Amino acid sequence: MAATEAPEVLNLQLEAVIGFNGHVFSGLRVHPDQEHIVYPLGCTLIIKNLLDDKQSFLHGHTNNVSCVSVSRNGTYLASGQVTFMGFKADVIIWDYAKRDIHARLVLHKAKVEALAFSPNEKYLVTLGGQDDGSIVVWNVQTKEAICGSPASAHSAGHCLSINYCNLSDDVFISAGHGTLRVWELDLPNRKIRPTECQTGQLKRIIKCIEIAEDDSFFYCGTTSGDVLRVNLKSRLLNSFGPQKHRFSNGVNALKMLKTGDLLVGSGDGTFSLCSSTNFKTLKSVTLEGGVSSVALRGEGQQVFVGTEASQIYRLCYTDFTPQLITSSHCSAVWDAAFPEGTSELFATCSQDDIRVWNTESSKELLRIRVPNMTCNAIGFKRDGRSIYSAWNDGKIRLFTPESGRLMLMIPDAHSMGVTALRGTSDCKRLVSGGGEGQVRVWEILQDTHKLIASMKEHKASVNAVKIKSNDKECVTASSDGTCIIWDLVRFVRNQMVLANTLFKSVCYHPEEYQIITSGTDRKIGYWEVYDGAAIRELEGSQSGAINGMDISSEGGLFITGGDEKLVKVWRYADGDVTHVGVGHSGSISSVCLCPNNRFIITTSTDGAVLRWRFPSCT
Repeated sequence: MAATEAPEVLNLQLEAVIGFNGHVFSGLRVHPDQEHIVYPLGCTLIIKNLLDDKQSFLHGHTNNVSCVSVSRNGTYLASGQVTFMGFKADVIIWDYAKRDIHARLVLHKAKVEALAFSPNEKYLVTLGGQDDGSIVVWNVQTKEAICGSPASAHSAGHCLSINYCNLSDDVFISAGHGTLRVWELDLPNRKIRPTECQTGQLKRIIKCIEIAEDDSFFYCGTTSGDVLRVNLKSRLLNSFGPQKHRFSNGVNALKMLKTGDLLVGSGDGTFSLCSSTNFKTLKSVTLEGGVSSVALRGEGQQVFVGTEASQIYRLCYTDFTPQLITSSHCSAVWDAAFPEGTSELFATCSQDDIRVWNTESSKELLRIRVPNMTCNAIGFKRDGRSIYSAWNDGKIRLFTPESGRLMLMIPDAHSMGVTALRGTSDCKRLVSGGGEGQVRVWEILQDTHKLIASMKEHKASVNAVKIKSNDKECVTASSDGTCIIWDLVRFVRNQMVLANTLFKSVCYHPEEYQIITSGTDRKIGYWEVYDGAAIRELEGSQSGAINGMDISSEGGLFITGGDEKLVKVWRYADGDVTHVGVGHSGSISSVCLCPNNRFIITTSTDGAVLRWRFPSCT
């Protein structure tokens, strides 16, 4: 009998990304067409249309993007990445119109610190990180290196920033720890020759460079919180300031306006408009998180500011009022949940906060902050009247979904943090799992709570809880290699499933006669609820644990995601993959399917929340 051919695996359609890596300095760029902004998230470059908020994605890096540049005419984008010690870090030049790779340049080790295009898009200059320490000039058309040189003298520290002059393809500037150099490209001899800039007694660590339009002067932002003004012709320090009130936490970003004034972004979140002659502050505003990027749109009528709290603001420099246009988590996102019966909004949780998002627009509707705490699990009560959440301080907190007000708190719910939580369909009870392995059932009353039962069989952290639709049974998955099916009437164990793995997630099939499990052994297990017998085992991923799993309401398809960074859609009956989604840069921490089977929401440890189009069950 001939072997049946494996069905073709299709691409899962990525619809939207919520996320922005605000720790990449000068990572936010406005494209010269004035309609798009470009910014990094993990190993992806996102191009966002400012008119309709549509996004397109550039995939090609194998690790996190560390720097971004856009050429003067917008023909090319360039991005560099970090990698591991001993490995080469790629620079990719992208063809903007085709949204495709124009060239992949491989020379630098471990990290690409910064890059810049020459004004006529002929050359790209790249700067390696601390473990590399070299500057390389590339020909953009031939995709080859022209020449290279150590970035700084032996007596100086490593280089942090690089910028090309506005009028010449042969002159660029580099700066960093005690080093400030003007370089000239000698093309016939394939050499770059540096000239040290004289700053006298002044010793500074320079983080950013901004060059005047006529190349007469350039400005340097320092970690000391002052700005240096250097004459490009004589290479001499002209002036520096402000003398008295320096910018707190250093100057991270500089941009020069047509008026000659400077926009200064500092590490404490202050964004200021300063005079370029005496560095006196004319206007200022405080944003959330240290400013890491400043980008101008048009002649500078609009300014986009990116911060380390993963926020992007838009300001008109005339009235200087910030408008938040993109917000996202700036640390690992651990869970996501939809309310019962609606796909219009969903909630996510991470360190410090819970956020509620509009599904279609990806706009943040509500933020609930609990400082210095991490939320491990989240869910909506079936009646929609509260959001329940599990926290690493051992507390269970219930909030109102409209205002985010704290309705009820269960202190000391678990001694080693609450790691899993699920509400019953009658909205009267919560079942929680803790880091110490206990499973507890709570009765939720109007303004109080009551512990009904505590079940002690797991020997390690409980990672997932799922409750049967009749509220009389639940299943818990634990790192001790067991999944236990509990009787929620008598509060005893009904069945136990054993495997040589740390179970990460578990799901009931909608008909509730089987469960599926996943964990660190990369396997997906099918089990009988009645007697705990193993039915089937699938190879779930090529590498790493499967951390998240969800199943469609009719049970035909289920979804998995984990350390492999791929979202996979499986047929339940056939046990084969139908769709694969590529887009995450960090390990996937949770997978959530919306109630009407339209969207999949996946979250990851790099702070990203991705929305995918769920394929129909065919």
